[in-house]
Amino acid sequence: MKTSIGISAENREVVAHQLAILLADEFVLYTKTLNAHWNLEGMDFHSVHLYFEELYTQSAQIVDDVAERIRQLGHYAPATLKNFLQLTHLTEQDEDGNDSRSLIKKLLSDHESIIAFIRGNIDEFAEAHKDAGTSDYITGLMEKHEKTAWMLRAHLK
Repeated sequence: MKTSIGISAENREVVAHQLAILLADEFVLYTKTLNAHWNLEGMDFHSVHLYFEELYTQSAQIVDDVAERIRQLGHYAPATLKNFLQLTHLTEQDEDGNDSRSLIKKLLSDHESIIAFIRGNIDEFAEAHKDAGTSDYITGLMEKHEKTAWMLRAHLK
């Protein structure tokens, strides 16, 4: 069925593609957060293990929400690991240790990368592509990442 939501097909396609990149980033971050949760070691294991569980639970919801936003625009969400790895800005490389400091630094870097990507699309979606809804959605998503980044930074002090 045709999607008729007041945004041209061309604009919806551009926005959906940028959201597909965001979805790939979010899925890779989700996977890396699971890795941190599963493989953490150290004296602070219990408390950080629980914190990482909160993060991956939040991340799973974000992944689902971004995919659903793509569908709301009348496009299909990429849903294979191959697609995600082709689209993502993030890297799977995992060469540091499994201590909380190393894992938190990696997760912080990824959250900050996603924040920058989102920030670069907020005005573009609203102004160039006439999609205030997605612009508003990603603004709220950016704020979630900013809060998580702040908390991760606080662990590193």
